[in-house]
Amino acid sequence: MLTDLTIKNVAIIDTLQINFKRGLTVLTGETGAGKSIIIDAVGLIMGSRATNEMIRSGEEEAGVEALFDISGQPELQMQLAEAGFACDGELLIKRSLSRSGKNRIFINGSMATLALLSDIAPRLINIYGQHDSQTLLKPENHLRLLDTYSGLGRKREDFARLFQRLNTLRSTLAGLEQAEREAERRRDLLTYQSEEIANVVLQLGEEEHLADQRQLLANAEKLMGVSGEAFERLYGGDGALLGQLRRIACSISDIAGIDHSLQETASSLEGAYLQLEDSAIYLRDYASRIESEPALLQQIDDRLDLIGRLKKKYAPTVAGILDYKAEIDAELELLHNCELNRHALETERDAVAAEMMQVGGSLTDSRIQAAITLKNALEHEAHQLAMKGAVIEPTLETLSEPRASGFEKVEFLFSPNPGEIPRPLARIASGGELSRLMLAIKQVLPDSDVPTLVFDEVDTGIGGATSELVGKKLRNVAANQQVLCITHLPQVAVFADQQLRVVKLITDGRTTTRVLELDHNERINEVARMLAGTTVTDSAIKHATEMLVATRSQ
Repeated sequence: MLTDLTIKNVAIIDTLQINFKRGLTVLTGETGAGKSIIIDAVGLIMGSRATNEMIRSGEEEAGVEALFDISGQPELQMQLAEAGFACDGELLIKRSLSRSGKNRIFINGSMATLALLSDIAPRLINIYGQHDSQTLLKPENHLRLLDTYSGLGRKREDFARLFQRLNTLRSTLAGLEQAEREAERRRDLLTYQSEEIANVVLQLGEEEHLADQRQLLANAEKLMGVSGEAFERLYGGDGALLGQLRRIACSISDIAGIDHSLQETASSLEGAYLQLEDSAIYLRDYASRIESEPALLQQIDDRLDLIGRLKKKYAPTVAGILDYKAEIDAELELLHNCELNRHALETERDAVAAEMMQVGGSLTDSRIQAAITLKNALEHEAHQLAMKGAVIEPTLETLSEPRASGFEKVEFLFSPNPGEIPRPLARIASGGELSRLMLAIKQVLPDSDVPTLVFDEVDTGIGGATSELVGKKLRNVAANQQVLCITHLPQVAVFADQQLRVVKLITDGRTTTRVLELDHNERINEVARMLAGTTVTDSAIKHATEMLVATRSQ
């Protein structure tokens, strides 16, 4: 609900701060005091068009701030959070206007777009007045009103689910048909690629092993020559290193018997001899194993070349090639089963289409019946609200193609006078008629997800007993939602839970607007003024007192 409204430099308002309460709030005051400006300011908060003419004369900027309590609207809080606006149950919307054209919107202190504001606005406030109704002037809302009235929400959701599933199946089948036209060519290509990879019989780690083996074979002569020569120098020929080392070790061992300090050196020489002897024997055996195998080397080169060509075509590694083969094999499986899949999807499509026809037909029948009941209920309410000859005609028109909402669209046509052909509301209904029609709808559809309703011009062209009935109906609506109403009729004002008087003052040659919240005695005086006009008489005071007391018992 709207809790606070602050207006700065809008039209004749310099600075104005209003606190709104739950229930029914009426704004009263003389014509031209600024009541409609307050409604225009609310419209700015809800995303209506802003112009420089709205900025107070002599000022460069204007602004409107509105604070809402949305603690009971978790879905709206989630929407704001997803849009990046933190919310703890309170929503502050600020809109600033500048003659330079730099108009800005802030939501909870952060910059926001007009698109976001226009998106969330219908979930905060609905304004009903001349060209302001966000429900009645849009035919797309009429179907929702009819479905809500007739309790068809669940059936409509079922139809929407079937509609969405049918569209998904049709889209999938269309894709399959396109795929089938290319499937044969694709199948041949993938089969060739899969067989080409399979025929090579790749093994993980094979390439590295072959590379190591190739390096050995390519350098066989060098390996054999160097290892053989090393053996000869160590062990095999005259003057070999091991022979000389043996003689040195024996000599040092002999003298170590004389000088015991050489024992460690003698042992080191003996150990070195034994290690070199082992190395020489290993080199001899190694050289004897090395063979030059040109044929095997060629086979390895051919195998590595084949693997290299596959890597260029399919993936940079053997593991990547094997993964690719797994992918194309899976795709081949899908292609092979394409016809079977298509048959299953076609069967499901036909079943969903049949169920959708059944649910949609039932939905249509229910709407036709509900439209008659809703017509009678709305006309009954409208006739009580000073529209005696009004005709309200909910029309159902079959769509050329179904939508998620069903097989038809609904529009309320309206005729304010007997004998006139009912026409679209936007083309024929006045602001007062629209307000009263919305009030009639709220009598037959009291529940709503919009917490605040604003009625402007609801009392236009009515008086007497009808105006009292309008007041009662506004109070009935206000039992479930916050209602703000501009009225010139005391019979409406006395039903308010909160009455605000809008006054126009002239200070230092400038006109400005003030809003005063009235206590009980002040309400008596204001209602008396509305009854009597400029001169308030004792009888008007008495009558006003009686009216306010009477409303408490109604």
